[in-house]
Amino acid sequence: MDYPRRREDLERCEDGWLAPWGMRSGESRGRRHSESPDPRRTCFQRDRDRIVHCSAFRRLDNKTQVFVSRTGDHYRTRLTHSLEVAQISRSIARSLGLNEDLCEAVALAHDLGHAPFGHSGGDVLACLMKDHGGFEHNLQSVRIVDHLEERYPGIRGLNLTWEVRECIIKHNRPYEGPAFSEYEPEWGPLLEAQLVDLSDGIAYMSHDLDDGLTSGILELEAVDDLAVMKEVARRVERRWPGIRGDMRRKKCVSEVINYLLVDLIETSVDAIASRGIHGLEDVRRQQEPVLGFSEEVRVQERELRGFLYENFYTHERVQRMRSRAKVVIEGLFEAFTRSPGLLPPRYQRRIDEEGVPRVVADYISGMTDGFAEEVFARYS
Repeated sequence: MDYPRRREDLERCEDGWLAPWGMRSGESRGRRHSESPDPRRTCFQRDRDRIVHCSAFRRLDNKTQVFVSRTGDHYRTRLTHSLEVAQISRSIARSLGLNEDLCEAVALAHDLGHAPFGHSGGDVLACLMKDHGGFEHNLQSVRIVDHLEERYPGIRGLNLTWEVRECIIKHNRPYEGPAFSEYEPEWGPLLEAQLVDLSDGIAYMSHDLDDGLTSGILELEAVDDLAVMKEVARRVERRWPGIRGDMRRKKCVSEVINYLLVDLIETSVDAIASRGIHGLEDVRRQQEPVLGFSEEVRVQERELRGFLYENFYTHERVQRMRSRAKVVIEGLFEAFTRSPGLLPPRYQRRIDEEGVPRVVADYISGMTDGFAEEVFARYS
């Protein structure tokens, strides 16, 4: 192969590397607005780069995962979470013969639509927008890449490929409502979309466990009683006999990722074979997810999720942040809907077309935690 490699060379490499059920970049349905192909990058690599360089992606660095970003330097943010999801999904995609670049692009974009203060902020906005079309962070992520980012003359959004946008929006069935109309709602999602969704769960369960232990909210003794932790602890202690303290915690959390990842790969390979999946058409016909964990690990995963909910997400320290999110976001929403002239000019220009509530929700949801607090202090 000649160097430097061209896009056509990379597309030929995909033909040799990807499984029949992997999405090839050369078979993309393209973009809403026609563009000349990039000479050096596949369309999904180009999408990934556009996502990384957009302003919504940069703002994830100061958006809450569980702890408000100012709480401490050691806790995850939406940005670090998105990077972890991208790494996990690429690793699994490589083993399953899926398109790593497509997985990476979707993973990096999947949380762009989150409001400040994590899920708490999104819940408040959803309540405020109940009579105005609603608010849901996956739909907002698509809205950002399709509509709100302004990077190209005469084009709204990032002009991403159809497949990246479809993978972002097809998060949970049923695919109902006008937002899904152009994404073939009767089709099942690509395996790359399913993989990013599962990688999201692996990432947040493991790093929320880590953040909970680091913060002192979770007690190591209680965590050690979980079935999944008993399994990974045995593996860690076999490899590092006598390991104790903080290093044991770190290695156990790391092993949780590996344990779930390996089970997902092995179970998914069996599922692909048992369902007779030989290509993308077979994938599209599936009415239930193809990729997933074994029954034993699903039980362990549910136990871990339940433990985190009961002992971490609903803990007093986390709930105080939830209360603060309600005060700040409700205050901002009331101030801007009462006085839309306070909005930046580029948002004011969209009011006639989209209405005050939707424009206000777009503006607030794009804020970082710190900026939301700063603006709230200014107008409250």
